[in-house]
Amino acid sequence: MGKKMSGGKAGASSAGAARVRKSATRGAGVAGGAVRGAAAKAATAAPAAAPQDVAARRPGRPSGAARGAQQRDRLLDAALELFARQGIVDTTLGEIAREAGFTPAMMHYYFKTREQLLDVLIDERIGPLRAGLGVPFQEHADDPVAAITQLAQRMVRGAVEHPWFPSLWVREVISDSGLLRQRMHERFGDTNQKMSLAAIERWQKEGLLNAALEPSLMFVTLLGLTVLPLATSKLWRNDPKRRQVGGDEIARHAVALLTQGIGPKKAQ
Repeated sequence: MGKKMSGGKAGASSAGAARVRKSATRGAGVAGGAVRGAAAKAATAAPAAAPQDVAARRPGRPSGAARGAQQRDRLLDAALELFARQGIVDTTLGEIAREAGFTPAMMHYYFKTREQLLDVLIDERIGPLRAGLGVPFQEHADDPVAAITQLAQRMVRGAVEHPWFPSLWVREVISDSGLLRQRMHERFGDTNQKMSLAAIERWQKEGLLNAALEPSLMFVTLLGLTVLPLATSKLWRNDPKRRQVGGDEIARHAVALLTQGIGPKKAQ
């Protein structure tokens, strides 16, 4: 009978241990679930952190905004170079991106269409240069020789400082079918042209300018004397007799021809 009681006690002890282990397991499961639930709630409540730049910005390296402006300027420069070299119609946005060293996606990020690109070029590059050509007529309203001389000098300086200007102007502005000519006419009209013609006609009536001059040909003549030689410079740069001719020489030649003609200089 003692053996039976010992066996009963052992069985009860084993059953109790099993109940303790089962209870502990349930407790651990509940605790683990609570921890996982809390972690899930925290992850849901907290927004995902934005990816950080792994490499710290090096000293002298432009910030994101500065890099964006530089990239945009490079695209504009590449567009002007290609437009001057091969024309606007024959240049795609993808070609401009490759010329600047970027992907087409980068080009599309800044300029969705060629028309948008043209408008930006007119506003930021071509427009200011064009506006500067009208300054001499304002500063020398009563001195046509000074006005035309300064205009010729500005044309040459603009062509030297902006190598794309001569070829682009000849290809896209002087030409009747040029897209840039059409776009600029839509934007600016012909107000400046009318003002210049009116000034020339007034100077002729006042006896300040040669009456035999044709006002409508004055600007074209200036272009032919200043911008055209620079636009065709690649054709004669290797000529030993003309390779030394630069912007200063072209401006001086144009001014001398305009103010003194082809006759010898008259004695004072």
